[in-house]
Formats: sequence, structure tokens, C-alpha cells
Amino acid sequence: MYCHQYFFLSTVPPVIRVYPETQAQEPGVSASLKCHAEGIPNPKISWLKNGMGVVPKISKQLMLLANGSELHISSVRYEDTGAYTCIAKNEVGVDEDISSLFIEDSARKTRLSVGNMFYVFSDDGITIIQPTDCEIQRHIKPNEKIFTSYAEICPRVEGEGIQTCLWASAVNVRDKYIYVTQPKWNRIMILDIQTQKVIQSLDVDPLPVKLHYDKSHDQIWILSWGDRRKSHPTLQVIPEASTGENQHIIRTHLSGMDDYFIPHTNLIINHIRFGFIFNKSKPEVHKIDLETVAHIKTISFKNYSCLPQAMAYTHLGGYFFIQCKMNSSVPITPQLIIDSVTDSVIGPNHDITGTPYISPDGRYLVSTDEHSRRIRVQAITIQGEVKLIYDLQTTMHISDLTFQSSFTEGNQYYIYATSHLQTDVLFVELSTGKMDILKNLKDPIKSKEWPWSSYNRIIQNSGLFGQYLITPAKDSLFIINGRQNTLHCEVSGIKRGNTVVWVGDV
Repeated sequence: MYCHQYFFLSTVPPVIRVYPETQAQEPGVSASLKCHAEGIPNPKISWLKNGMGVVPKISKQLMLLANGSELHISSVRYEDTGAYTCIAKNEVGVDEDISSLFIEDSARKTRLSVGNMFYVFSDDGITIIQPTDCEIQRHIKPNEKIFTSYAEICPRVEGEGIQTCLWASAVNVRDKYIYVTQPKWNRIMILDIQTQKVIQSLDVDPLPVKLHYDKSHDQIWILSWGDRRKSHPTLQVIPEASTGENQHIIRTHLSGMDDYFIPHTNLIINHIRFGFIFNKSKPEVHKIDLETVAHIKTISFKNYSCLPQAMAYTHLGGYFFIQCKMNSSVPITPQLIIDSVTDSVIGPNHDITGTPYISPDGRYLVSTDEHSRRIRVQAITIQGEVKLIYDLQTTMHISDLTFQSSFTEGNQYYIYATSHLQTDVLFVELSTGKMDILKNLKDPIKSKEWPWSSYNRIIQNSGLFGQYLITPAKDSLFIINGRQNTLHCEVSGIKRGNTVVWVGDV
């Protein structure tokens, strides 16, 4: 076990989000109000309506689901109109937020939202899909124009019969803009979510393949390879990404990198100060200050012969987990653990190998080993101990993995995983290891047709409160209903739609 002597997050007061903040419904339909709370220890949730405690009725008209995190009214009446306050409490604090419900006759006639959509970037342009009804809400074709320059979104290439697009990586910036890379044209496109139009293109270093939006500093990090052999990798930064105007690019002096890692923000960790760069051929990572874009220090893994390949971070215990590259001279190298307070290498993570993924609440580390096809799940305790809870042998070479909130248990998650080669999607209840499979979701895009990352079949969830997930096959998309763990629908005619962004309620 790894105990953390500089423990700094042993208790955290609750932080909550409600969804939706406001909604209007017609009499007779059902309505749900959701409340997601995080804190250490886990907070308990209660509800008030117009200041009075909510008591679930015996008639089943009103139900509290998933330990109180969803308030469900099965057939709304005018008297259900009100301000519903979600209160989350643990031993160190309390937080609350209000979700308003209005019952009115013409509620359906509200304006069309541009949110709660998957934005899919494929060979045939940009497809905006509303998952509930599997509707294509808008399709932006390759020959449509960029709003400011009148250039085509995906210029025709001489000698190629069909005008097609090529995308690699995309990020959502505060539900205002989507930035997406076009490696073939050495540029980034900016899509305005409110108008659903491509408004600008930015020239960047050749072959931009990876973007990360650092919410703390409102900036986007761009990794470009220089060429297909990755011989001139560079990092660039777009500051003030959410303003969407007069965008410019800062070139950094950080070169020779293979990849980078910047931790994600969540409800508890809303400010990230540091990122890490992996060197191509040296057993070390370079720590960088995200504000000044300067190199701070180098953390060496020489003693462990570990060339870093991927990283994950948990605020429980404050650990970084490092996946090491497979190396012909060194047998399989276990993950390493770094203490984020002292930047010292604590040592190997037992004998765990593979790509590390941290659950959104920081409580679970899921490691997928493509070679042994195992998924190992470790729990991270409030005291900062890392304990193996189960080891699953699967038949899958895992390509990508994502987390989905449980609809029956508060503060619980499911994992969904796709395969590089197979057509199945794996579904695991995180707390128990109960495993299931969704079969025959058609062949994935071939790895050689997706050179930008090892994720040739991504899986994308629909945010904190969403119930749908999307994963691309070669020529279509599959939408999964995470509430029922069933296949929801297939949207055909979308080739290589392996760059997907979820846009929440705008």
C-alpha cells in the first residue's frame, strides 16, 4: 500500500451541480431533476421544494432515485411548479443549488437548443446528432465555406475524385466553441456552437494531431508532429480560447516531445497548475508551468527503465500514474507512481501494467493492458492507499475507455470500453466488476487509417448528466443508451467519424 505522508485532500466539503437549472414541461409528462455532488467523504443529498422538505409520495408520483441524486416526477401537474433545492452535506460542509420547474401548456414550443448534441467530424464534414431521437440535426459538408475567409472547410485536393475531410483531435471550449485539427492542411478550425458555423481557421505547425483545453487558464495546447515520422514535434498554445476572436498562437520552446499530459479539472479540482511532457527516447517527464509555459523540472525514471507513454492523475492521495512503453530489451514494466506534492517517484504500482484511466471522482484507477487483455481496477482510499479490487480477463484489445455515471446508485460509475479489432463494446459495473458485452457494433476503423493516436475506436460519453454514449464503426456511428446498457441506434453513412465532441445544454 502507498500511504501519502503529505496528505492534503483528506476531507473536502461538497460541491454540487444541478441539471437542468430550469425547465418547462406540459402537464402529464414526466420530469427529472438531477443533482451531482462530490466531496470527501461522499455527501448525502436531500431536496427542498420552495423551502419545504420533499417527501416521496406513496403513489409513486414522485420518486428519489440513485441515493437521492435524481428527483423524478412521473406525471407533472401545475402544482409541481417550483424551485427545487438540492442540498449536499458531509461532515465538513454543505453546498446547495436550485433547479426550477415550470408546468405550462405550451412548454413544447421553446426554441431549438444547439446543446445536448454530439458533434461528429468525419470524411464527409461535420454531423451534429441529437442522441435521444438519433436525429441528424445539421450536416456541414466539406465544400461549405468558412464564415470569415470564404475558403472551403475541406479544400478539394487535386487528383482526388471526392472532396473529403481529414480530422484528428477536437475540444469543447465552455460550450461556446469547438476547436478541431486538420492535419492535412496544417490548421485548426473553430466552430461557433451557437450558430453551428465554422467561423475561422488558424494556421499551426505541420501535422497538428492532439489538442487539450486547459480550462484553468482558458488555453488550448496543440501537439504537431512536423511530419508523419514525428521528426519535428512542437507544442503551441492558443490563449484566451473562449473569446473566439483575434486568436493567435504562442510557440513554446519545448521540443523533442512525444506527447503531453495535462490533468482534467472536475468539481473538486477546478484549477490545474502543471502539465507534463514526455520525451521521445528518455526515461523522464518534464514538468511545465501552464501559466508561464516554462519548464520547471525533470523527473527521471532511469532507475526503473521506464519510457513514459501515458499518465493519469487522482486528487485522492495526489498521485500520478505513469504507463511505461513496451521495450524489447526490458520485460513488461509496471506503472510508476509519482507523489504530486514532492514530485518524487514512489515506486512501481505493484505489478500493474497498461494504460491508466481515473474515474471522474478520483476513487478508481482502471488499467487496460492491451497485450494480456486484462482490465485491473484499483480503489484509491481517502487515506491514499491503492488497493486492487479485481482483475478481469477479457478477450478484447482495448482501444478506448470512458466512464458513465450510474442511474441507480449515487457516486457510482460504469466503464465502457471499445476494441482496436473486435466489434463488441465491454460494459463493467465499476464497484463490483460485473461485466457485460454489447455485441456486433460493426468493424472499427483500421488502425492504419487512423495514424493520429492509438484510439482508432473512441467512445465518448455525454457529460455529467447524460445517458448516451457514441462510438464509431468504419462507415457508421453507434449510440448506446447508458441508462439501460443497450444499443440505442445506428447512424449510417458516416465514414471515419472518430473525432467526436459532446456539447451540453447551452
